[in-house]
Amino acid sequence: MRNWLARIVIVSTAAVALAQVPAAYRAPRTAYGKPDLNGVWQALNTANWNIQDHAAEAGPVAALGAAFSIPGGQGVVEGNEIPYQPWAAKKKQENAENWVKLDPEIKCYMPGVPRATYMPYPFQIVETPGNILIAYEFASASRIIRMNSQAKSPTDSWMGWSVGRWDGETLVVDVTDLNDQTWFDRAGNFHSDALHVTERYTRISPDVLMYQAAIEDPKVFARPWKISMPLYRRLEKNVRLVEYKCVEFAEELLYGHLRKQPRK
Repeated sequence: MRNWLARIVIVSTAAVALAQVPAAYRAPRTAYGKPDLNGVWQALNTANWNIQDHAAEAGPVAALGAAFSIPGGQGVVEGNEIPYQPWAAKKKQENAENWVKLDPEIKCYMPGVPRATYMPYPFQIVETPGNILIAYEFASASRIIRMNSQAKSPTDSWMGWSVGRWDGETLVVDVTDLNDQTWFDRAGNFHSDALHVTERYTRISPDVLMYQAAIEDPKVFARPWKISMPLYRRLEKNVRLVEYKCVEFAEELLYGHLRKQPRK
C-alpha cells in the first residue's frame, strides 16, 4: 500500500512539474507567415565596454570622474574565453592600452557585426517577404538581410554581406565580407577580414529576442566561439530611432590637424 501511495505521489509531483514548464514560445506571424520580429530593440548590458567579464575601472578622462568611468559587467562570451592565437592576444592587449586612439567607435565609423547589436543604442528590424532591414541609431548604420539569396557581395564593407533564412522560429543570418576595421568592444577585442558571423534571432516572449552569434576567424582565433544575450523591445509610445549622425562630433579628432594655420 505504501509503495502504491509513493508511486502516486511521485507521478503527481512530476505532472505538476511538467505543467509548470512553459511551452516553447511561438511568435505571432507576419502577413506572409513568418515569425514577426518587427520593432525597435535594444541590448541592456555592458558588452560594448567589454564582451568578457570585467570589473569597474576609472575612465580615460580624469576630469569626467564617474560620468565616464567604466562600469563592471557580466560578459556575453560563452565560457568567458576568447581563443586568440598567441600573436593576436598580444595585439588585443595593445589595442586595449590604446583604446581611445584606436577604437573605431571613437571616430564614428560604422560598428560592424555583431557590435552594432549591443551598442547602447536602439535598432529597428523591418521585415518584408524578400529582405529584412536592420537600421541602427549609431552613425545611422544599416544593413539588408537578403533572404535565401545566392547573390555575392561586390566587396568587403563595414557592415558586411548578410544572407538570411528561417529555421523554424529562428532567423539565421550568415554575415561575411566584413572588413578588418571594426572591433567587438572598447576593450580592444578585434578580428580580421576573414571574420564569419552566424547570427540567430529567436523571439522567446512578446518583448524579448534571444540573440546568439557564432564567431569564426581562422586568421585570429584558434577555434570558433559564441556570444549570446537577450534583446528587449522598446515599449515607449510612438518609439522610433533618433538620428545620431556622429561624424560631425569626430571631425576635429580626425581632421583638426589639417586646418590651415594663420600666417604669422
